[in-house]
Amino acid sequence: MIICAGRSEQFDFAMPVGVGMMEVAINLTRLCEAKKPEYILFVGTAGSYGEKKIFDIVESKTAANIENSFFTGGSYSPVDNVVTSLKDVSRETLVNSSNYITTDKEIGKYYTAQNVQLENMEFFAVMKVAQFYGISAGGIFVVTNYCDENAHEDFEKNRKEAMKRLDAYVKKRAKK
Repeated sequence: MIICAGRSEQFDFAMPVGVGMMEVAINLTRLCEAKKPEYILFVGTAGSYGEKKIFDIVESKTAANIENSFFTGGSYSPVDNVVTSLKDVSRETLVNSSNYITTDKEIGKYYTAQNVQLENMEFFAVMKVAQFYGISAGGIFVVTNYCDENAHEDFEKNRKEAMKRLDAYVKKRAKK
């Protein structure tokens, strides 16, 4: 099953499941209840904490849910906030999810120090639902912006080109 967020991020080969972690958790759960897929692939855009460049395409099977305040000592979490696909143990590229977009460039340094490279609002929910149902999952992301004060403007400016590149990448990969 190939899914995407929806709204301004839709593909002809992917089913939209919502924007943000709550919409995705609800809608993907409904889909899995109706017919459990063998694999879930999420495709979408992401912001970079600094090391990945605009229009880079990155694959990941590990998501985190870390809030910015964690790095400044303003919060902690008593729940497991990192999830990896069932059949993957590498944790190469971690993608962080929050319902908030990071606009403080300095915070990005804390994420990259923990090998968290990207920020996407939906991926953690995708991976948690997949984990709950015992389904392997992963994501393919295209970088649209850096997590800085220009995050939203750069996302809007780069989104259409990024979506074209991601569309071509996924379709080419599917032919292999």
